[in-house]
Amino acid sequence: MTVNIGRHGGPIVWDGVYYFSPSGYPRLTDWELRKIIMFNAYEAAHGRQTELVCEDADVLDTVSRALKDPTPYLSARRPTFLTECTACKHGGCLTDYLCHTTNAAGAKGIFTSGEIMSAVRARGKTGAELAREPRNAAKDPPDIFDYVMFTWGNCIAGDRLVTERAINENADGEYRFPDERDEGELFKPGVRFYFKTETIEGHADYVDDGYHPARVKDGVGIDEYLCCCVIPGALKAELENVIPDRLAGRVVYVDNDCDGIWDWALKVYETVAGDY
Repeated sequence: MTVNIGRHGGPIVWDGVYYFSPSGYPRLTDWELRKIIMFNAYEAAHGRQTELVCEDADVLDTVSRALKDPTPYLSARRPTFLTECTACKHGGCLTDYLCHTTNAAGAKGIFTSGEIMSAVRARGKTGAELAREPRNAAKDPPDIFDYVMFTWGNCIAGDRLVTERAINENADGEYRFPDERDEGELFKPGVRFYFKTETIEGHADYVDDGYHPARVKDGVGIDEYLCCCVIPGALKAELENVIPDRLAGRVVYVDNDCDGIWDWALKVYETVAGDY
């Protein structure tokens, strides 16, 4: 795995490369150094070596020294606002909530089982089988499918993935990514399960891999951990009868009267932050 440090417009792991995008490049904060340390540790634990790439020799030196002596950075506190990616309406990631987004069928399974399961458990396939599927466009390694993955609460990534899955579900041709129309006039939001960040960080199977905001091995029980579930108003009739009475007070229905995926992410986050 390669860590490519530079101005990339936002962090992403794609086809074996972690495009690491510091908010104040070429300066790295202690939190950003901690992320690289945690990413390196996760990769090493799964038998993969990490190669550092950067056009700035001073940055490479700083990161190399941090990897050799990580202790000073391990206690770096998570910022409340991150500007590694500034594409959203907030101009950065708000880190008080974590979010897991799925489609209506996925939400039914979660409410019925009482658990958000890893892809391996939910789909009954091995990580190796899932890694070979066309939908694994980023070419993630098999171990990633053993985890439930989260985005920050105001991020669009979960809804973008739901959209991507929907437009390719019955496709016979080449795998296609969402375009402006898919994320604009044609956009249909998924179901968002929200969690307080510190609650997930306290989960016994929580993993910090230095890239995802959070991961949890195998599954997350919603009775114990769920803060709030946001269901688009268009899906209310389909889902309201599968929601257990004990969770009804943690479910809110929000109408999608937004101008696409970006406005939806803003509206939903502010709904949750205002009441939960």
